[in-house]
Order: sequence, then C-alpha cells, then structure tokens
Amino acid sequence: MVAIIDYDAGNIKSVEKAMQLLGQEVKITRDRDEIMAADHVILPGVGAFGDAMEKLHQYGLVEVIHEVTKKGTPFLGICLGLQLLFERSDEAPGVEGLGVLKGDILKLPDKEGYKIPHMGWNSLDFPREGRLFKGLGEHPYVYFVHSYYLKAAEEEIVTATADYTTTIHASVEKGNVFACQFHPEKSSDVGLQILKNFVEL
Repeated sequence: MVAIIDYDAGNIKSVEKAMQLLGQEVKITRDRDEIMAADHVILPGVGAFGDAMEKLHQYGLVEVIHEVTKKGTPFLGICLGLQLLFERSDEAPGVEGLGVLKGDILKLPDKEGYKIPHMGWNSLDFPREGRLFKGLGEHPYVYFVHSYYLKAAEEEIVTATADYTTTIHASVEKGNVFACQFHPEKSSDVGLQILKNFVEL
C-alpha cells in the first residue's frame, strides 16, 4: 500500500491518480498507524512552506514523518514535499523545516528573459546515478512549478539538476528518502516511469 500524506496540500488527487494508473493500492491519510504500515509513503505538496509546516504540526505529522523515514520505508517528497524535508526556506524566515535532510530552500534569482515562478517543462541532468531515474534516457523533460529551489548541503545526495536562472537541485536520494522538485505525476510517461521506479523499491 502507498500512503499519501494528507495535510491539505494541493496536488494530492493527481498523485493518487498516477499511483492508481500504476496499479497501486493507495490511501490518502494522516493516520499515524496507516502511514507507519505503508510499503511506500509520499509527501506531496503545492503551496507555501510556512503554511505547510503549520499544517504538519497541527495534524501531528512531523513526528510521524521522522518515524517513518527512520524506519527505512521508501519515502518520496514531491515539489513542496521536497522543500519541507530540508531545514529552512527563504519563503518563511524563522520557520523550521522537517530537517530530515540538510540544506536550504532559496528564492530563484531574477534573470532577464526568465519568468518566476518557473513553470513548465525543463530537462534534467544526472550528476550521479539515482534509483528513481532507472530506464530513462539522458536529459528527460519533466514538469516544474516553483519559485524557490533547493541547495542541498550534501552534494552527494543530488541525483538530478535542472537549469533555470541558476542550477536547481531537482532531485535527491539519501538511503530510503527520495525527493523531486518537479512533479512526476504531471510529467507524462517520464514521470510515470519515475513513480514506477519508486514503488518498485
């Protein structure tokens, strides 16, 4: 069973649909026991860092996320879900992130000819081999919607980068914890392959 953590985040239904397309049993839940019993856990997200952390605290999910990631269950953060796994964000000064991984979420720099938010398709580069990207060719295109980006403290966890006004750490992998800044559930066949790789872990 795949548990999708429900903290009122925006893209839950599209993640659920993608998982069902892959033939997975899915539960959208904020129940601790269901999350702890799941074979795979996804933290989706569209919205603001500060509001999201407030909701995670309100629903008692901060401790649950720490428990389930320590337990070794394959865990995937998507978009805002990636950002929340880190320590802090320019979007919400003074708000502590989950701190499961080390690094900062920074505002995308302004650059002439580029619009922010970064919205649309962008190609990925793979600085090292990531288990999520098995079976994909070089420089696949995926779908992004964001104004803030990850700068991971540990370069060795970065498995994909993208260029948009700067180098974005677009995906990370550390042990059982995976995260993507882009939306695999909105990234057509490439995204489905990424999600398939995740549920086959």
